[in-house]
Amino acid sequence: MALGVNTNVGAMVALQNLSKTNRELEVTQGRINTGLAVAGAKDNGGIYAIAQAMRSDVASLGAVGQSLGRAKSVVDVALAAGESISDLLVQMKEKAVAAADASTDTTARSALNEDFVALRKQISSIVSNAAFNGVNLINTGTGFQSLASADGSSKISVNAENLSLGGSIITIAASGQVNTQSAASTMLSTVNTSLTNANRALARLGSVSKRLDTQMEFNSKVSDALKAGIGNLVDADLSVESARLQSLQVKQQLGLQALSIANGAPQTVLSLFR
Repeated sequence: MALGVNTNVGAMVALQNLSKTNRELEVTQGRINTGLAVAGAKDNGGIYAIAQAMRSDVASLGAVGQSLGRAKSVVDVALAAGESISDLLVQMKEKAVAAADASTDTTARSALNEDFVALRKQISSIVSNAAFNGVNLINTGTGFQSLASADGSSKISVNAENLSLGGSIITIAASGQVNTQSAASTMLSTVNTSLTNANRALARLGSVSKRLDTQMEFNSKVSDALKAGIGNLVDADLSVESARLQSLQVKQQLGLQALSIANGAPQTVLSLFR
């Protein structure tokens, strides 16, 4: 190759190779810094698009989880209130049985009636306060639907169970008493019916609560699987990147030396003119 000072082909080749090494080094350092092999569309457009779609599903499942969580809380509050009402009905049955006894005198029956009325009022208090996030399943008689899938197409219906006095479940009237033997005998039958109905309502609420639990667990597993899939697509293998970084650093140093040698080649021209 002819010697010259205007054009240094060796230096140009060395510079090109060094620039390529520097670009590769930047990519490797970026992967190490972010932990991602595909951090943006320019890294791999197809993989990035797939990963973004999966990320949107994970985000949607997060919203679904929140919806299911709220629904679960509403149902659990209704269950707790319903169980308390069932316990109160058991006590009311005891008062009604005692008041219906012909051997019970007027004074004792009057005391039993006061206890009965107090228990009845407590049912009304529980029903009116069994709300979560503005939803009361045992008072309003209005149910709702909870999201169950990321695309919103699947939902879980949560039906209300109206446990208010004088309703179809708790048939005890809001003014019900056991102040006479006859009233107590009639009330005993009413309390028994109400207790049976209330326990059935609790069973239905319990089934819905269990279904919500199952759906929440399933969605959590799906979300975890999606996150693992995203990781498989875009995460960098840091052991590989670490080895590649060391290799490129050595290559960069050698490239610098090669460029230095190539840049020094025109100096030999001076020896021809001594």
